[in-house]
Amino acid sequence: MCTKYLKMKLKAFLILTIIIFISCEKPYISRETVTVSIDKFKMDSTSIRAIEIVNDSTVVYAGSVGDIGIISGSGNLKGTQKIITDTIAPNFRALAFTKEAVYALNIGNPALLYQYKNNKIDIVYKEENDKVFYDSMQFFDELNGIAMGDPTENCLSVLITRNGGKTWGKMKCDDLPNVEDGEAAFAASNTNIAIVGENAWIVTGGIKARVFHTSDMGLTWKVYNTPIIQGKNTTGIYSVAFFNEYEGIICGGDYTNKLGNSANKAITKDGGRTWEVVSENKEPQYVSCVQYVPETDGKELFAVSTNGIFYSNNAGENWKKVSDEGFYTIRIVNKNTAWLSGDEVIAKMTIN
Repeated sequence: MCTKYLKMKLKAFLILTIIIFISCEKPYISRETVTVSIDKFKMDSTSIRAIEIVNDSTVVYAGSVGDIGIISGSGNLKGTQKIITDTIAPNFRALAFTKEAVYALNIGNPALLYQYKNNKIDIVYKEENDKVFYDSMQFFDELNGIAMGDPTENCLSVLITRNGGKTWGKMKCDDLPNVEDGEAAFAASNTNIAIVGENAWIVTGGIKARVFHTSDMGLTWKVYNTPIIQGKNTTGIYSVAFFNEYEGIICGGDYTNKLGNSANKAITKDGGRTWEVVSENKEPQYVSCVQYVPETDGKELFAVSTNGIFYSNNAGENWKKVSDEGFYTIRIVNKNTAWLSGDEVIAKMTIN
């Protein structure tokens, strides 16, 4: 009886200790503001909208003239490949990688998905259709990956791999929500897809700007309306990011009206089911890419476009412009380092 009592007391003590430990964890305090310095690396004759972080000091990129390569923090290029298929250099807008290989997917017809592995290039997927246009690609893990593009039928084009990218298959429209007439996507920054665990969110624009969500790596889908500006071929969501499976942000606007700042930023706290417009009629204006800063509890973000670089310290509610330098896309390594790319440039950004 005494032993049982002591075990109960010990269990209660452990539970109390855990509760005290959790309650004593200090919440992250956002930086009031930041300053940035940018080191640019000239990339001649290529427009780069797809970059991904390999490690703290290296990124992989894919450009508009069939170029795939790796660049270090000192600007050194290595492993660069220039791809020509049937005399045509593919214009890459989508890029992803695993521990085994890099994958790059071009826009236009035919759609060609390349695998770059051990200095060898192979085509692992090909699709011919006058309407084909792929926008973005990501991996859930080392085996499961997803790519998305504009509709060729009455649904989004969604490619799935279950074997690490060796083979890809296109989902049937019977297994996807229908799109509205004039609904498509924008290949602006390779951020039409956000992934957290087995969840993926895909964003659209044009006549309709919506969020498509899967919680099981593409097996089943739901679609949600958003308040983001829509109704024209050039309006809608250009970028999506999620901090966890509940909190996320969508940004965009109209690239033909790059100073427009109405209904171009919205946040969710319920996994994308509902969205609330933020920073209405305030900066940033048109946004091509938005990303969370790691290790800041979802409070700090950066958004970029050709209008400049913008910083938020309150989960996207308000923003400050920190640079006039224009870029297409950004990837953030940590609180102090990020990478950007644009027209004929890749850049490393130091955040202070």
